[in-house]
Amino acid sequence: MKLFHGPIAAVLCAGMLCLCPACPAGFGQSQPGQGVPAHPNARRAYASSQLQGDARILHALNRLTFGPRPGDLEAVRAMGLDKWFDRQLHPQSLDETALKTRLAEFPAMQWGTPDLLFYLPSNAVLRAAMNGRVPIPDSGILPAVYQNQMSRIRERQQARKQPEPGAKAAAALTDTSQTEPAMTMERAVSPTPMNKAVFPHPNPADAANSMDAASMDAAARPGASARPGFNAAFFASVTALDPGPRLIQLANMRQPELDAFLRSLKPRQREQLVAGMDPGQREQVGALENPERVVAEELIAERLTRDIYSNAQLQEVMTDFWLNHFNVYLRKNEQMPYYLVSYARDTIRPNALGKFEDLLEAVAHSPAMLLYLDNASSIGPDSRAAEHADLRESRRPNAKHKAPEGLNENYGRELMELHTVGVNGGYTQKDVIQAARILTGWTVQRPLRGGGFFFNGNRHQPGTETVMGKKFKDYGEQQGINFLHFLATRPATAQFLSLELAQRFVSDDPPKALVDRMAHTYLSSGGDISAVLKTLFHSPEFWAAGGDNAKVKTPLEFVVSAVRASGADVKNLRPLANALRQMGMPLYGCVPPTGYSWQQSAWVSTGDLVDRMNFALALAANRLPGIRTTWNANAAAVADASPDAPTPQAEEARLQALLLPGGVSDSTRAAVLAEFEKQNAHPQQVNTAHPELQGAGARQLTIQEREDQLMAGLLLGSPEFQHR
Repeated sequence: MKLFHGPIAAVLCAGMLCLCPACPAGFGQSQPGQGVPAHPNARRAYASSQLQGDARILHALNRLTFGPRPGDLEAVRAMGLDKWFDRQLHPQSLDETALKTRLAEFPAMQWGTPDLLFYLPSNAVLRAAMNGRVPIPDSGILPAVYQNQMSRIRERQQARKQPEPGAKAAAALTDTSQTEPAMTMERAVSPTPMNKAVFPHPNPADAANSMDAASMDAAARPGASARPGFNAAFFASVTALDPGPRLIQLANMRQPELDAFLRSLKPRQREQLVAGMDPGQREQVGALENPERVVAEELIAERLTRDIYSNAQLQEVMTDFWLNHFNVYLRKNEQMPYYLVSYARDTIRPNALGKFEDLLEAVAHSPAMLLYLDNASSIGPDSRAAEHADLRESRRPNAKHKAPEGLNENYGRELMELHTVGVNGGYTQKDVIQAARILTGWTVQRPLRGGGFFFNGNRHQPGTETVMGKKFKDYGEQQGINFLHFLATRPATAQFLSLELAQRFVSDDPPKALVDRMAHTYLSSGGDISAVLKTLFHSPEFWAAGGDNAKVKTPLEFVVSAVRASGADVKNLRPLANALRQMGMPLYGCVPPTGYSWQQSAWVSTGDLVDRMNFALALAANRLPGIRTTWNANAAAVADASPDAPTPQAEEARLQALLLPGGVSDSTRAAVLAEFEKQNAHPQQVNTAHPELQGAGARQLTIQEREDQLMAGLLLGSPEFQHR
């Protein structure tokens, strides 16, 4: 599929850059009846100021979900919009059987943080194991997981020490016998029985059933220690094994051999390598290659799976909202991906539609937040920990001793500026310092091993503190809980959160009257998020005609809505994660605590929209590995020269009803058809075979299939699809 950099990109993007409802006719601005003069004495027909009928349902689906799927409009119409919304506010009432089946592909995402760090160790854990501070397991494939990654760490450390990487240095890097000291394997107790089943001790009898020990060892070490090219015979011998022995085979390979072997495989060969394995075994293969990457990739894949396939769409949209509001950066440290699993699963999602105070308190107790904003290292200047550190220093003036970290204001500041009352909420720098003092002692126990929240009284600043005119007596941890309650119940917090919600769901500059009503509901309901959303849903401002063009999708909303609208079957989430990176919105990838912007200006530029168009074309043409779309189940049976083949205009109308049931403007339709004709004039630029059917059993696409893919891609990249 041709990538757009030329006139069509400029034309389509130009229409998207002007998104105000009052702009003249053009892309995204259909104006029926324009140019027909009205009789001077004619009585103007009544026109509702609010969306009606199917337009109302589609507006709700576009704003309160990640976009409608085929059949959603009809389902909501049959159920009734109010009943649908009420069910969305109670996600526990929805059937998530299909979603759970897909989530079963990521068993590690159900583990606790200590289990994750044990079975899929971070590089920090592995460095500790190299220094003897953490025992290396001696059961299952875990010894190989630990040894492989420790070997890679040594390689990197050694490479950094080499002033000039010559042949001798390169040889030393691949010769682990010179760099790996003898290690004593100590049995580590499994944190939970569940994980013993996921990372089992290999059964020698299973291996004997498929291959004797001698031939297994010979196949595991095929000559050179690092094979730059693909070894077909070795690959065939490995993939011929049953899944269990195949996993043992990979675990028996030394790290340089394993890395060279895996690098030599093409994507389809990687699929063959893990074919027939259960999700736990596939995770183990990934752990042999890079355990930390398994956690980060599954964290993102699991979230995308929920966004695409969950029936509890409002809960997922609100989970996305709160993950952004309480932003935590994935790469803050090597433990953060592990803590983010629990942060999204146990802290944010269960509280996304509940009381804000419960959510605020859960976030404040979350190791992910405490580590991200450095509160875990904050020490009260007059605390016992500071006094003891000063005393030790005074007694040992010449000794090397790590000084106490001291008071850290980061979390205290962001708690008020970004999480509750807002930058104009009436606090001062002095209040920030007092807030930081209140929160001293809120830390994380043994973060290297995945410990949870821990209130350390020795680090806590003693005494009464005053913030925003309110005194908070020292009751230890309870002092902080009282402070969180104070912030959660402030009118400024009600206004700040209501404004953010209105900006997410209504417009970048929402009406003040709407924000005030939402804030009133917040205060009168004790900060009930569902109650505030009800006020939003029943407000005339939410349903205002023309408001359906007031919001532009963020990259996440665009990617997920395109997949949902296409009805795609997603087996591989990595291309979607890569697309979000390309569009500037990697999940958990926002470094500052502000989170990503909801404003149109942050996401609408010619370059941004070209990226979106290229993604839409790739998705529609099945050029994203592991993601499959079908635009017409009968297209393959239509002969290329058949007189029954539909016209481009008919196919545009059919696909528009599927992808954009709300319709497109005449100018958008004309542009899509013009570009369709232009592309069809150069068929060599269009994909001619199903990527997923290449190789054995491959067939050429029919002309009809290629045309459907092109037309669908153009519609997914259209200005109307960019709106929420």
